[in-house]
Amino acid sequence: QLQLVESGGGLVQPGGSLRLSCAASGFTFYDYAIGWFRQAPGKEREVVSCINSSGSSTRYLDSVKGRFTISRDNARNTAYLQMNSLKPEDTAVYHCAAAPECGTGYDFWGQGTQVTVSS
Repeated sequence: QLQLVESGGGLVQPGGSLRLSCAASGFTFYDYAIGWFRQAPGKEREVVSCINSSGSSTRYLDSVKGRFTISRDNARNTAYLQMNSLKPEDTAVYHCAAAPECGTGYDFWGQGTQVTVSS
C-alpha cells in the first residue's frame, strides 16, 4: 500500500524548532524527489522545500531560507524538514509529497501534520 505519513508537528513558541518526518512505503522512495508543502487557513498551498531523489540538490521558499533544512535518508525511506527560528507566519498544515523531480507534478501525498507557532 502506497503511503506517505508525516509526523513531528505540534505547538511551538516563536523562535522554537520542530523536525518534521515523512515516512514512505509502497513505492521506490529513492526514485522520487520529495517536496514539503504548507497551507494556512484562507491561503493558497505553497511549496516550502524540495529535495531531489539522491539528496544532492535542494530548493527553498525564500521566506524559509536559512531557517529550514530539508534532508532525506533513502535507507530509511524517510525525508525530514528541520525548522528553526519558527515564526507565527509558519503556522500551517505541512504535507510531504513525491514527484519524479522537483518542480514536476506530485504523484503521492501525505495527510499532513499541523504546525502552530504561537506564544
